[in-house]
Amino acid sequence: MAMIQLTPAQRKEKRGDAHHLDPVVMVGAEGLTPGVLKEAEVAIKSHGLIKVRVFSDDRAAREAMLLEMADKLDAAPIQHIGKLLVLWRPVADAPAAPSDDAGAAPRVVKILKFSKRGNHRPQIKKVTVMGNERVTAGGMVKRAKKRVTSLKKKG
Repeated sequence: MAMIQLTPAQRKEKRGDAHHLDPVVMVGAEGLTPGVLKEAEVAIKSHGLIKVRVFSDDRAAREAMLLEMADKLDAAPIQHIGKLLVLWRPVADAPAAPSDDAGAAPRVVKILKFSKRGNHRPQIKKVTVMGNERVTAGGMVKRAKKRVTSLKKKG
């Protein structure tokens, strides 16, 4: 597999997205074992952008690990800073199953009613709303009005 090539602007954006992430894969003294690569594959398949922590003091070895992981996982190497490696691969979208019925299904809606007194908690009520109903601004459930057709269209 070949690793993905990104422009510097794309790489900069991914570095910003990865800033708050925690490492999800740890590489120990054994190095890149098949188990580590398998876990990295699972993580990158579900998250897309991952951080990997390498417990090694050799910078050149960490750089080689980054390139090897990017090549084997078909990912883009984003960043190598200290003992952290950042990899990215686009997440494959799951195909959406087409719906056979076009009608709206019943759904549960939370209605929040505030107290008339300022120091009381608001009341939260869960209501099931059918396809032909709507929730008004006051929190009432009403049926949708029938559409009125004009006399021209009727005749």
